[in-house]
Amino acid sequence: MSTRRDAIKTVLLGAAGAAAPMAIRAEPEQPTTPRTWARGVEGQRIADLGDGTFLNPIFPGDHPDPTILKDGDVYYMTFSSFDASPGVIIWRSTDLVNWTPVGPALTKPIGSVWAMDLVKHDGRYFIYIPATPGGAQTIMVIHADHIEGPWSDPIDLHIAGRIDPGHVVGEDGKRYLFVAGGDRIRLTDDGLATDGALEHGYDLWRYPRDWVVEMYAPEGPKLLRRNGYFYLIAAIGGTAGPPTGHMVVAARSRSVFGPWEQCPHNPIVHTTDPHDRWWSRGHASLVEGPSGDWWMVYHGYENGYRTLGRQTLLEPIRWDEDGWFHALGGDLSRPIRKPGGRGGPAGRALSDDFSANKFGVQWSFYEPGANELQRARYERLALRVAGKGVGPSDCSPLVFNAGDQAYEIAVTLEPLGGQGGMLLFYSKRGYVGFGFDGREMFTYNYGQEHSWLRRAVPTQRAHLKLLNDHQIVTMQYSLDGQSWTQHPWQFEVSGYHQNVLGDFLSLRPALYAAGAGEVRFSDFRYRALS
Repeated sequence: MSTRRDAIKTVLLGAAGAAAPMAIRAEPEQPTTPRTWARGVEGQRIADLGDGTFLNPIFPGDHPDPTILKDGDVYYMTFSSFDASPGVIIWRSTDLVNWTPVGPALTKPIGSVWAMDLVKHDGRYFIYIPATPGGAQTIMVIHADHIEGPWSDPIDLHIAGRIDPGHVVGEDGKRYLFVAGGDRIRLTDDGLATDGALEHGYDLWRYPRDWVVEMYAPEGPKLLRRNGYFYLIAAIGGTAGPPTGHMVVAARSRSVFGPWEQCPHNPIVHTTDPHDRWWSRGHASLVEGPSGDWWMVYHGYENGYRTLGRQTLLEPIRWDEDGWFHALGGDLSRPIRKPGGRGGPAGRALSDDFSANKFGVQWSFYEPGANELQRARYERLALRVAGKGVGPSDCSPLVFNAGDQAYEIAVTLEPLGGQGGMLLFYSKRGYVGFGFDGREMFTYNYGQEHSWLRRAVPTQRAHLKLLNDHQIVTMQYSLDGQSWTQHPWQFEVSGYHQNVLGDFLSLRPALYAAGAGEVRFSDFRYRALS
C-alpha cells in the first residue's frame, strides 16, 4: 500500500493557519444511564438497543471511509475494502441503524481500493474508486443498472495520483469529481470519462497551529446540493495519529466553481478529549433520514481498540437558520434516538460450515493475485485451499473483519501436504497465531515464526481455538475434539494497528495455507463474548 501513502503525501500535506470561532453545540435528549450494546447473531454487538435508541457504532469493526446513498426509502452504503477481491461490499438498510449485505460490487482485483463515492444519476448507479491497478494510483469507475448488479468492469478515468473522489452535478448540469487536496475535474455526461483537466476547486478551513493533529491532510470531499447551496463536507487533520487529529469541516458555495465560504463553526466534528469513546472522527457524508431529519455517517477509532480499525458511526445533525448544519451527538458514548423508519435484521453470521461461497461477503484473500480465488475449492462442508509461500507473511491468508472487543474462533483443519493454521492477522508485518503441517506445531507473533516454540505434534487432523479476550490472545488445540491443550504462550496484541504498522487495516481473524500441498478447513465457528 505504499502507493496510497505516496499519493497522500503528494496531495494532502499542508500548514495550519488561523482559528475559526467555535459554536456551542446542542446535545440531543438522551438516556442518562450508561448502556452497553445489544447482541445479535453469535453474540455480535449491534447498535439497535430495541427501545427506540441505538448505540454507536452502526458498523462495528473495520468499515472506513463510508459513502452512503439514499435511494427512495432504502439506504445503501459501502466502505474501503483495500485489497479484498471480491470487494466493495454494498450494504442495505431502511432505518440507517440496521444493515445487511447486498453483495460485492467489485469482482476483479484492481489493487488497493478505498474512499469511494457511491452515487445514482439518471437511473444508473456509479461507484468512483481510487485504486492502484498495476501499482499506479488512479481513479476508476464501475456502474450498474441495478444496485445488486451486475456491475461493469472497472474503467480507468486516468486521474493519476489523486484519491477520495466526490461526485456532484453542477448548476450547469455537468458532472464533476472533487478530489482530495483541493482539485476538481469535469466528467462526460455518462460519467465514464473525464472532460477536461484537473483544476483547483476548493480550499478548506485551517485549524490553529497549536492543535494536536497528525497532519493537515484535506481529504474525503463529499458534496450535496440543498436550498441553493452546494455543501462540501471533508476531513482534515489526518486519519490516524493522535486521537484529536481527524475532524469534519464544511464549506458552501452557490456554484461548484466557488467561491467557497467556510462554515463559521468548523470543525463540525472533532475529538477534543482523548478520554472520549471515539477517536479520530472524520470522513463524513450527510444523508436525509426516513423521517425527514438529517444525519451524518463517518468513521472513528474506538478508544483503546485501534486494532478493530475505523468503525462507522451515525450522528444526528440540525440545520440552523443561516443554512449551516451542527452535529448533535457529542462523543457518542450514550444511546441516541433512532432515525425512524422500518427496522430490519442487522449484521451477518460469521461462522461458516463451508456449504456456501462467502467470498466477497465474508472471506477475502489478503494481497491477492489475479487468480487467487483458484486456490480455494469447496468440498462437502469443507474448504480446500492450495498452499502458497512458506508461511503467513507470503501465503495470502484468508481474512474477515470482526467487530467485537472479545471473541472466540475455532476451526478444524487437515494438512494435506501443506501447513495450515489460524491467526489474528493485521498484515504481513504483524500477526499472531499457530499452525500445523502433520508433524509439527508452529507459533507466530510479531510477524515471524518463533522457531524455538516448535513442538512435535504428529496429526492429520487438528481442532484449533483462538480466544481474543480484549486483546489478550489464548490458543488451544485438540487432536480428538474432546481433550484440549493450551498453547504455552499468551499474547497481548493491542499494538497491532495503523499507528504502529501502517496500511490502515485492522487485526482480523484469518486462516492460512502455506507450502506445496493443500489444507482442508471445516466447521469454522465464531462466538462473540460480552
